[in-house]
Amino acid sequence: MDLNWQQQLTESALWLVRAFGITAIAMAVMAMVLARSTDWGRKFWRLAWPYLTPRRSWRPLLTLAMLLLLAMAAVRMTVLFSFWYNGFYSALQALDPSAFWRFLGIFSVLACVHVVRTLADSYAGQSFDIHWRVWLNDRLTRDWLGAGAYYRGHFVDAPVDNPDQRIEQDIAMFVTGSRTLAIGALSAIVSLVAFTGILWGLSGPLSVAGVEIPRAMVFVVFLYVIVATWFAFKIGRPLIQLNFLSERLTANFRYALVRLRENAENVAFYQGEAAERATLWTRFTAYIANLWARVYRGLKFDGFNLSVSQVAVVFPFILQAPRFFSGAIKLGDVMQTSQAFGQVQDALSFFRTSYDSFAQYRATLDRLNGFLDANEAARALPSVQTEPLPDAMEIHGVTVTRPDGSTLLRELNLQMRAGQSLLIKGPSGSGKTTLLRALAGLWPYAQGHVRRPQGAAALFLSQRPYLPLGDLRGAVAYPGEAQPEDDARLAEALRQVNLGHLAQRLDEVADWSRILSLGEQQRVAFARVLFNRPAIVFLDEATSATDEGLEYMLYSLLRSALPDCMLVSVGHRSTLDPFHTHRLVLDGAGNWTAGPMAPPAAGTPLRAAA
Repeated sequence: MDLNWQQQLTESALWLVRAFGITAIAMAVMAMVLARSTDWGRKFWRLAWPYLTPRRSWRPLLTLAMLLLLAMAAVRMTVLFSFWYNGFYSALQALDPSAFWRFLGIFSVLACVHVVRTLADSYAGQSFDIHWRVWLNDRLTRDWLGAGAYYRGHFVDAPVDNPDQRIEQDIAMFVTGSRTLAIGALSAIVSLVAFTGILWGLSGPLSVAGVEIPRAMVFVVFLYVIVATWFAFKIGRPLIQLNFLSERLTANFRYALVRLRENAENVAFYQGEAAERATLWTRFTAYIANLWARVYRGLKFDGFNLSVSQVAVVFPFILQAPRFFSGAIKLGDVMQTSQAFGQVQDALSFFRTSYDSFAQYRATLDRLNGFLDANEAARALPSVQTEPLPDAMEIHGVTVTRPDGSTLLRELNLQMRAGQSLLIKGPSGSGKTTLLRALAGLWPYAQGHVRRPQGAAALFLSQRPYLPLGDLRGAVAYPGEAQPEDDARLAEALRQVNLGHLAQRLDEVADWSRILSLGEQQRVAFARVLFNRPAIVFLDEATSATDEGLEYMLYSLLRSALPDCMLVSVGHRSTLDPFHTHRLVLDGAGNWTAGPMAPPAAGTPLRAAA
């Protein structure tokens, strides 16, 4: 088969326009059909369409169109190379030096175009992946953090495992897999059509059991690959579940390592190395067992695919050898036949050879959709109805239960005004901390109505304060944002809580939770209150790591520096009594008593309630 190379610029351009138009329409139709008819298609649509929709931006679709056009160009280049091989080897067979050098010149042009197309495709593909990944990372992070799903997700029936892996690793795998599998499948189909036509023109008849089959090579390659693909799917199907388990087991082992690192001091004090080693070994061996299962299944799958590919190498030569030796075709025809056969075989084998990748992709789709489902379930959990009230707190009919349904607190009704302070007491397990969670809207086993300051106007201080990664400036200002011009206020707040030695380290970036003792971390939390000046502060044994003298100083500081701030404290020490105007006592069985605090002893400083 010969080609008029002088007309290829025009013919190739027209071919690209037709191929792109048909393929783009087919891609859109296929996406809609899969989204409606298959489970994994619906999962893909759920993740992809919000990004691809033109209502948000035309850029992703335009980039995708460019990738599709470049993929069609790749197919066309492969077709042109196949005809080049035909002419080049025919020139060698004919011992024609002028044709030889002419085809080398054509090759140089094709090679330059191929290099430019490849680089453009690489850039466009990676650019598409990066932009999609940035958008999807933001979407899933917002979804996870929205309405406290990252915390409340622990209470759903099927809590998500390892959300860090979902956000970091699975997003990258989903984005890259979506592009490579979609473009690869479309390229395979277009290549199949293009090279089937070439192979049809090069094929001759074949006699089987006395029956002559015209264009036999086309039928042989289709039958061969279809049968091989069916067997490959049977062999490779278990890989979907194995890949899913692999990611989960890897994340579980990594989580155990991270948790050991974060609690290294406690483990060391307990001398719990043997127990930790046993835990790590259990999780690691589970991962290794699954890994071996993947290895054995992968060997079967890869061995079958390699055998199929190797057998396919000699097929075209065996079928075309009689025609070549009889002089019916030239050497170039034989070489083009081999290449066309290989292209058709590769195109038909795409779904077979990509089965392992698709299995991993399916597992990624399942994990990401499971992540979104868990977040939705977390947001759907009931909670106390909360409304904003800038300078007071009103609690109406709040009932708190345990996960098993037993009542911790029944029909709580309280009111607080600016400057007032409430001390919550009761035996361990009576629901003091759980009540704070309910007031924050975090506890799903609660009902009632609460009006209080919202957002940055309300701060919750726990026994172990949270110190974010970054510089000390951000740790003290959290959850607010501090600027360099706020350094004087930050330094003063640190000095007020007896941490003046840290005032010169505001720019230092470190994991401050590992540098500061628990007592120092609790004082940083009090400095945080002084800086943010909230309308209400909830303190859950926030001075448990300090001595009574330091506790007295910290509470006195809050009362003097923030006289209108409402305090809600959980604590056992009687030394907290003088700093509170009211108290609430819980018995853990649903009952409660509330009222004003007893008058302080003579000489005890106490600010009266506003």
